[in-house]
Amino acid sequence: MTQAHTVTAHGAAIPAIGLGTFRLEGERCSEAVKAAIAAGYRHIDTAKMYGNEQAVGAGLKLSGIARADVFVTTKIWLDDIAPGDLERSAEESLKRLGLSEVDLLLIHWPNKAVPLERSTAALCEAKRRGLARHVGVSNYTAAMLDETVRLATEPLAVNQVEYHPFLAQDSVLAACRLHGMVLTSYCPLGRTAVLGERAVREIATRHGKSASQVILRWHVQQPGVVAIPKSGTPRHIAENLDVFDFALTADEMSALSALRRPGGRVVDPEFAPDWDRDAA
Repeated sequence: MTQAHTVTAHGAAIPAIGLGTFRLEGERCSEAVKAAIAAGYRHIDTAKMYGNEQAVGAGLKLSGIARADVFVTTKIWLDDIAPGDLERSAEESLKRLGLSEVDLLLIHWPNKAVPLERSTAALCEAKRRGLARHVGVSNYTAAMLDETVRLATEPLAVNQVEYHPFLAQDSVLAACRLHGMVLTSYCPLGRTAVLGERAVREIATRHGKSASQVILRWHVQQPGVVAIPKSGTPRHIAENLDVFDFALTADEMSALSALRRPGGRVVDPEFAPDWDRDAA
């Protein structure tokens, strides 16, 4: 049974649960992609930096799925986001993936050495060249998102950021909704740190679901939010998609959101932007 639940933005219809592939490599990555497609996933997320685009492409071929039936995202690393560099990097990603275009091309991280005006122009040019059906960004703050939307000559569909109950993203969520964009959550389980919380376990027990399913349901039950959990295990891959047959109550949603805390961020490299105050 294929996934039906999608989130839309500027013409992009993005399946609400995707397979994240960070740290999946080689045959293990290809087999995970194949298992995900077999389980019903129709959204696969990769990036140049992951070093697995070729393996993702191989997994798509192994799955036998028609190209039109799967939504593929890849991302351009921060060293390659200047005009000329970004388009060349996108072309190289397509060769590794074995695709003529991706459904979504993102700038993986902003680069303080490359002005937003230049990186945004390059991203829009990549879309005009037919390298991607849709474009967006990743790890952008609310202010950066506002400025990038102002500069863009093509619609931006997505801002992909770390998001889970330990990490508030109110400012970015508000900016995405203002601009008609999707927020895609990476590390949606907080790299499993969230799963041991008492509130999570109690909600899981009430619904007869796993802790990870409860957290993923919290994501997709929010308007305009997509989640891309990573797993290389077929059982967990299938379990992560099985979140559309139950709903959390308003009180349960609030209890999970109340888990936010200072220092809840998992991913914070030295080249990161100055995060929004509510997401530091």
